[in-house]
Amino acid sequence: MSDEQSSNDRPIRVLVAKAGLDGHDRGAKVVAASLRDSGMEVIYTGLRQTPEMIVHAAIQEDADAIGLSSLSGAHMTLFPRVLELLKEKHAEGILLFGGGVIPAKDTADLEKAGVGRLFGPGTDTREIAKYLREEVPKRRQAHEV
Repeated sequence: MSDEQSSNDRPIRVLVAKAGLDGHDRGAKVVAASLRDSGMEVIYTGLRQTPEMIVHAAIQEDADAIGLSSLSGAHMTLFPRVLELLKEKHAEGILLFGGGVIPAKDTADLEKAGVGRLFGPGTDTREIAKYLREEVPKRRQAHEV
């Protein structure tokens, strides 16, 4: 990267992931396609990924964000584990956000723990893209070396 070019000049890279035994990925695929259509680079990891696999892939792909989809009820285990691994790998600049069926109390607890926005079923995918366009540049700037 040249001195005049910043990381904010490149497209936003989002890794969309399905962790655990949750086999329902239609929503994740819809979000991935929508983000791609909005000009972002999207990597979809497929079903049954472990938190370790997700964080490894996000780092390898130089992702700005991980979009974790959770419909299995394991969100209070999976999201904190991904955050823990990002911290262990010194990759806290990668935004973890997500969606799925997550109760409001759990959403509040996860956001307090450091998870970005959580989007429920029926969310307009343009809202997700707007959020990423606002949040990712802030994180890039805060974590530039």
